[in-house]
Amino acid sequence: MTDQRGWGDGTRAVRAGLPEPEKHEPTLPGPVFAAHYHLPGEPTGPYRYGRDENPTWTHLERAIGELEAPGSPDVETAVFASGMAAISAVLFSLLKTGDVAVLPSDGYQSLALLREQLEAYGIEVRTAPTGGDAQLDVLAGARLLWIETPSNPGLDVCDVRRLVKAAHGQGALVAVDNTLATPLGQRPLELGADFSVASGTKGLTGHGDILLGHVACLDADLTAAVRRWRKLAGAIPGPMEAWLAHRSLATLQLRVDRQCENALLLARALADRDEVSGLRHPGLPGDPSHEVAAGQMRRFGSVVSFALADRERAERFLDALRLVDDATSFGGVRSTAERRARWGGDDVPEGFIRFSVGAEDPDDLVADVLRALDAAAG
Repeated sequence: MTDQRGWGDGTRAVRAGLPEPEKHEPTLPGPVFAAHYHLPGEPTGPYRYGRDENPTWTHLERAIGELEAPGSPDVETAVFASGMAAISAVLFSLLKTGDVAVLPSDGYQSLALLREQLEAYGIEVRTAPTGGDAQLDVLAGARLLWIETPSNPGLDVCDVRRLVKAAHGQGALVAVDNTLATPLGQRPLELGADFSVASGTKGLTGHGDILLGHVACLDADLTAAVRRWRKLAGAIPGPMEAWLAHRSLATLQLRVDRQCENALLLARALADRDEVSGLRHPGLPGDPSHEVAAGQMRRFGSVVSFALADRERAERFLDALRLVDDATSFGGVRSTAERRARWGGDDVPEGFIRFSVGAEDPDDLVADVLRALDAAAG
């Protein structure tokens, strides 16, 4: 394998996971569609059955591992059919009746459904907010600490190194949901976490057309447990989705840099608007999380959150936008925004907007948002 230690993010994203060049073969091999493989004799070798392994997954898993922990020979990655499948694999492969798990109270709304299922299995679940490292207060006796930073949708940030040190000191494992940051924005494994988990549906692939998830880990035994859960649950990605995801990684740095720059420009423009309240973006120097974020994030993400006066004004704003889709995902090259309270699972005001900034021309995007704010006021 080529020595990648001196590579920059763009070079690594373009080259990640590619096999060694072979004459007359494509740079990135096409997707392998196979339920079974030729397997004479004893069932040895890397590919035996399609629910266990696939060459297309292998290339993608190597690529993601190279982004999550550059230069590490120990990183292992497992890809899944969705981000929720990846999250579930970590939780349910590790925890058993009587264990304690600590989850963020302000994280992705489906964590509430997972909490119900964990408690049904006799697992104690404690929650605390992301901001101020509040999860430290409920950590005693935990088997697993689950961190989401920046949090979705509120964009609070916690000190990963501090939480990891405290958790490991008590014998707990740490998993970080890194969906919003992507490996180019934050590397949880380098910050000491045991797992880096993400939905590849969002910024990692960036086009809003793939459902995917992954778990990256530096411990072979922990990874084996996650892979075993994937096999038992059958939560596997299709080969076409895996191939498209790998293809999309080549533009990751280009996309993320443009989106992060646009997000900061938009946040600064929103800061000047009197009708906007509760503005959050970790890249803003005045944001409550900026200092902590600057100490552990390499890019601050493409999401901006803020609130308008009420539900009606927020809906008028969304309806007036022309370059922004009213959609519930984030991290894509096309800007999206939504009134987050419409789902009922987040503790946010009725006029709360989660805005995912895309790769449009920044002047066009900011002008569209300011025009829509004016229209909503009228």
